[in-house]
Amino acid sequence: MTILTEQHAKTLLKKVLSFSTADECECNLDGQEGGNIRYARNTVSTAGEQSDLTLIVQSSFGKRMGVATINEFDDASLKKVVRRSEELAKLAPENPEFMPVFGKQKYTSAKTYYDSTANVTPDYRANAAEDSIKPSKANKLVSSGFLQDISRFTAIINSKGLFAYNKSTNVDFSVTIRTEDGKGSGWVTRDYNDIKLLNTKTASQVAIEKSLGSVDAKEMEPGKYTVILEPAASVGLLGNMIRSFSQRSADEGRSFLSIKLKDGEKGPTNKLGQKMFDERVNIYSDPQHPEAPSAPFAGNGFPRNKVNWVKNGVIATMPNSPYWAKHTDATYVPRGGSFIMAGGDESLADMIKNTRRGVLVTRLWYIRSLDPQTLLYTGLTRDGTFYIENGKIKHPIKNFRFNESPIVMLNNIEALGKPERINGNMVPPMKIRDFTFSSLSDAV
Repeated sequence: MTILTEQHAKTLLKKVLSFSTADECECNLDGQEGGNIRYARNTVSTAGEQSDLTLIVQSSFGKRMGVATINEFDDASLKKVVRRSEELAKLAPENPEFMPVFGKQKYTSAKTYYDSTANVTPDYRANAAEDSIKPSKANKLVSSGFLQDISRFTAIINSKGLFAYNKSTNVDFSVTIRTEDGKGSGWVTRDYNDIKLLNTKTASQVAIEKSLGSVDAKEMEPGKYTVILEPAASVGLLGNMIRSFSQRSADEGRSFLSIKLKDGEKGPTNKLGQKMFDERVNIYSDPQHPEAPSAPFAGNGFPRNKVNWVKNGVIATMPNSPYWAKHTDATYVPRGGSFIMAGGDESLADMIKNTRRGVLVTRLWYIRSLDPQTLLYTGLTRDGTFYIENGKIKHPIKNFRFNESPIVMLNNIEALGKPERINGNMVPPMKIRDFTFSSLSDAV
């Protein structure tokens, strides 16, 4: 059994600490178990289960640190991994940015674990796959999908009295459904903590409709268009932007959040407190969010609470490290586990109805950075791109390559819909003006 109870994990980690002779010692215990099923060409191809339990020991002597990992848990092995980390610490050079471990902390509760997901069986996975394959066959389409469920726990203890424990579950499902001649393609993804919310048949119907509707796509001139981005079309750009939020990279001039000072000039080095987006843009993290919860502590055991990253278009908070927080006399703010972007009350159907001429995008993929200073990215549309005219979807169009920055995108908002969970985050459908498509792509 690799999912240990809180008490079992605490007892084991206390034993590990008892073997330590270092100035400071921190131990991370992580376990996971779950299963998966994969299918292609309407036939299950692979299925499996995995189970793992890993202990990481970090020992420090002064500003020297060593880390060792093991997945054996008899006393001799536990002593061995502690000694190994201490040996490595004594050999390591001093770290000028070394920071001591945190003392005892208090944490909020987060509903991240569901027995329903933890108790999934191979039969359930097989039936879930069949619920996706069967309607695909009925429509003479070809499906390829993947379902994975996983249960995890993480526990942290250190020599200053900190102990943190969290248990979580998650299920991910995605399927691509294409026409037999490969000229039409649809795709859908779903992820939840509670597998009771997953219906692979209903989800697959979305991909089926996209597949049938995207046959014989027509060419359309590249250029700037009003676009309606489904959550899967914007989550990649938004995620890249959120990952680029860093006080240090901004202060050091390496970020879109940097303020360039001339030689000898004094002033703020980052854009904290500046308005950078449409005032409807609100992005935050909240471990207690009912639809997208996350662990209430960071990897170093420091508490995570609700934090606004962007408030009414203004840069409200930037994550940093304990060292950089001390170096700049700032408050330490760890990164959030997932992000939530607030939305509006306009449905996807309403957005289409209110569009005279535009493009509906199912998703973006193969996203690559072009310029970190402006957050300019390039990539491709995929699995269903459609031309909108006078409030209706007129016909499918060939895929585009895009060149766009989420900074520009979030300043060109025309409408926002209700946020939907995708990749563990909450993202609304968005209607954006002047989205840049730079060229056509023949890929389906």
